[in-house]
Amino acid sequence: MIRTALSLAILAGISSAPILADDNGVPYPEDYRDWHHVKSMVIEEGHDLYEAFGGIHHLYANDAALEGYQAGSFPDGAVIVFDLLEAEHGGNAVTEGSRKVLGVMHKDSERYAETGGWGFEGFAEGDRGRRAVGKEADTACFQCHTSQRDHDYVFSRLRK
Repeated sequence: MIRTALSLAILAGISSAPILADDNGVPYPEDYRDWHHVKSMVIEEGHDLYEAFGGIHHLYANDAALEGYQAGSFPDGAVIVFDLLEAEHGGNAVTEGSRKVLGVMHKDSERYAETGGWGFEGFAEGDRGRRAVGKEADTACFQCHTSQRDHDYVFSRLRK
């Protein structure tokens, strides 16, 4: 439950603070919606991570990350984007609401050696000027990702 508490702390601050942590150098992913769509999912009420990550998730991978998904190990330059949106229910449909956060994993094994070679950042509401992780990547993101060490710290798998 530590990861839930940390995730809640991060997401609770996203809506109220313009910048929550120092810049860790992870760049905003320009044109990420033109990248390869890895998968989508919805986390609904009742799921362990609902409070922190409830909503519609879309995952995107740049070309280097796509190679990593296929090979099982990600090269430097790989970028994975986690686009989290509110899930709106109505008319017997679930549709995208407002963006909650744009999460980014950027592989640079030298620069981010302390966090498995990955830099982590969350851009509150998708706003490039509202960083939600910064230098807190170890406790805010990486501690949860250590459970995926055998998959190069990546939770998602490429949907075939």
